Amino acid sequence: MTHLRLISPSGVIDPQYIEGAATRLRSWGYEVSEGTHARDQWGRFAGTDQDRLADIIEALRDPSVDFILCSRGGYGLQRIIDQVPPIHKPIIGFSDITALHQASAYSDQFSIHGIMCKHIATLPEDSEPIRALRSLLADERMDYFWPAHPMNHYGTAYAPIVGGNLSVLYGLQGTRYGLRDQLFRKQFPILLIEDICERHYHIDRMIRNLKMSGVLAHLSGLIVGQFTDCEDDPSMGCTVYETIKEVVAEYDYPVLFNAPVGHVEHNLPLRLHSTIRMDITPDGAHITGKGM
Repeated sequence: MTHLRLISPSGVIDPQYIEGAATRLRSWGYEVSEGTHARDQWGRFAGTDQDRLADIIEALRDPSVDFILCSRGGYGLQRIIDQVPPIHKPIIGFSDITALHQASAYSDQFSIHGIMCKHIATLPEDSEPIRALRSLLADERMDYFWPAHPMNHYGTAYAPIVGGNLSVLYGLQGTRYGLRDQLFRKQFPILLIEDICERHYHIDRMIRNLKMSGVLAHLSGLIVGQFTDCEDDPSMGCTVYETIKEVVAEYDYPVLFNAPVGHVEHNLPLRLHSTIRMDITPDGAHITGKGM
């Protein structure tokens, strides 16, 4: 039986979401266990740095654990990510969990950018994020078709997806988990970015950092997800999406805007660090990927 270990490596979580997620996952036929400190609280964090790190290490070392499901994001991994040992098991989560995804990329380990405990516990069983996560856990082929967006840049990319939350990626620049250091070791991936509650000019600063550091020039494609509660600033003279489009305009790879990925209920899972095909045409975007 496939075994999922549920841990809380970042922010504190309402225990009812842990219980609800565990109940649903068990109904799918999975074994579910919890890290010792998954329900802890230490200020804004789910336990002390040492306790959260201990749960990560224990989950990685336990030979019975097949997947590591992070209960929620928030903030906290930046404080301990440099102490996490090499990751050789798939991590599930998004937002602050981007730090663990980047550590997984460093180890060439696939991971899943997708919903966590709150949405696993509360979304309807027939909702697309639930069905898609269940499909990925069962090693089924990823196959999405998303509507056209007027800012899309057409083309085809065949490469692994890397990335996640833009703010976390920005905070990791200059470290061994930073995009620049990883991209220069690998072949031109597709970059995923999304964010929440960031000022328009902060997003401009971060995306221009990726350009100046050479990251944007070393891609096969770009997926721009949801920038939730990131209000357009009229003084910037454009929208948030237009800011991103302006920065990547000189590159000829395909760019997908408004992907249903990020801090929204309709947050579809993507398998990171394994090769996918992305076709963007006037009809829309088609993303397919093989099993694990």
